Amino acid sequence: MRDRVELRGLRARGHHGVFDFERRDGQDFVVDAVLYLDTSPAAASDDVRDTVHYGELADRLVAVVTGEPVNLIETLAERLAGVCLAESLVEGWN
Repeated sequence: MRDRVELRGLRARGHHGVFDFERRDGQDFVVDAVLYLDTSPAAASDDVRDTVHYGELADRLVAVVTGEPVNLIETLAERLAGVCLAESLVEGWN
């Protein structure tokens, strides 16, 4: 079974962009992530180890946004996708 779990409105301040003022002043980025995974093992066990720990995932996504600056939003999105897809239970995301 493939279920959908959404993280919406995750807000963090980053210093990304090609313009000097974007790097200097920073701006707020809002991340929405939709994860596709089978949640039935976690539902049956009631154990967070059988699913994606959404709080920890949110922390890792914020670390990407607040971390090393990049020029393009496409690069930032690719890094965020990598964090989501590194979760072994995640079959896909958008």
